[in-house]
Amino acid sequence: MINATFDASWLVITLFVVDLVVRIAAIIIVPRNRRPTAAMAWLLAIYFIPFVGVFLFLLIGNPRLPRKRRRKQAAINEYIHDTSASLEFGTLRPNAPQWFRALVQLNRNLGAMPIAGDNAATLIADYQQSLDAMAEAIRQATRYVHVEFYILQSDDSTDNFFRALEEAAARGVVVRVLLDHWANRGKPRYRETVRRLDAMGAHWHLMLPVQPLRGRYQRPDLRNHRKLLVIDGDVAYMGSQNVTDSSYNLRKNIRRGLHWVDLMVRVEGPVVASINAVFLSDWYSETDETLADEIDLFSVTSGPGDLDCQIVPSGPGFDFQNNLKLFLGLLFAAKERIIIVSPYFVPDEALLLAITTACQRGVHVELFVSEEGDQAMVYHAQRSYYEALLRAGVVIWMYRKPFILHSKSVTIDDEVAVIGSSNMDMRSFGLNLEVSMLVRGEEFVRDMRAVEGHYRGLSRQLTIEEWRRQPLRSTILDNLARLTSALQ
Repeated sequence: MINATFDASWLVITLFVVDLVVRIAAIIIVPRNRRPTAAMAWLLAIYFIPFVGVFLFLLIGNPRLPRKRRRKQAAINEYIHDTSASLEFGTLRPNAPQWFRALVQLNRNLGAMPIAGDNAATLIADYQQSLDAMAEAIRQATRYVHVEFYILQSDDSTDNFFRALEEAAARGVVVRVLLDHWANRGKPRYRETVRRLDAMGAHWHLMLPVQPLRGRYQRPDLRNHRKLLVIDGDVAYMGSQNVTDSSYNLRKNIRRGLHWVDLMVRVEGPVVASINAVFLSDWYSETDETLADEIDLFSVTSGPGDLDCQIVPSGPGFDFQNNLKLFLGLLFAAKERIIIVSPYFVPDEALLLAITTACQRGVHVELFVSEEGDQAMVYHAQRSYYEALLRAGVVIWMYRKPFILHSKSVTIDDEVAVIGSSNMDMRSFGLNLEVSMLVRGEEFVRDMRAVEGHYRGLSRQLTIEEWRRQPLRSTILDNLARLTSALQ
């Protein structure tokens, strides 16, 4: 009896010492090079649920890619910057405001890509139309087709796209395909998709694979969220849409009748070289193949338009949050109007401050989100910011269910816009590889305004009075989700 008591006492003492060491170590390790909100969220998780908190921190506590991958990205950036420094990328539009030139320089310093003039950009807001338009562009390919999508699935909606790839491969066109590992593996149609890629002879690879037995591992929720297509270096597509049915072929979505609404842009001109550079960078990162002997990285093709465009890649392979800095620069520069379309809107302190400050400066700000949520945690975290936004004067439009507004864009005044794959949330800023395109040109912004007007007609406005009537349980869920969103 005495020995049992003695052993139990030592067990208690050991657990106490271990717990104390873990808490002290957490204070030293967790906050280092981490935003205060994220550090505080991790410390709270470790202190209140120590075993679970420590396990999660070890699993997903590092928001950066492995060092080898980051070194690759740094080498790519240096090569792109040096190679393009002396090249001409079309004629830029005159009279660019100083803030725009400074923002272009910021993007150049962080993401390496140059600004290019003489580009044409055509918006495609219809889901099936964009899939078919990409298929027709692939059918014009003579040298290569580069496909990079977060989700890539062969189904009835995308059959035309895949048939176009098969036809291109059959006539000797090189087809290279990148698809995200986590977003596709184990999902509907995955096996059919890769079998179809193999059968056509496509060169395909998984992006950011989590395969520890093969020596390929990083934080499992770091994702390559980019969506782009390049044909022969002459034409490119990019935006928010994946290559899949608008229901994503998920039973829960089909049961709820959910369909995704997206926005893609067809691009022609010198900026296509930068979009291709993003693909070639990701290809090199996954395969160690440079393709330099086969493809001239900055073989510039003159475009039929007059738009100034700059590609801004971002993600955990970069030292800074390139897309967040781009958005902040735009928000602080706006003088009259800001319209944001972001299905997942979970801002950090800087972004929330920039938006509310814009309202206080007299800038008209609108935010488009979905009435229905497809991801519960993000949906509730997003809702936790609505009151502050409404009080500041932001007009919030809720795209009516059962549709998920998945487009991602920002328009500033009447001359500048951004379109791409990046949401305005902490995941897109810190954990996802994204690609955005900065555009200067009144004609493009007019086209964007037409799309925004279409969205507005299919949305309802959220008022502060309606928001105040929400039940207590919703407030609790929203606030809890807001805390977990900072675990980065």
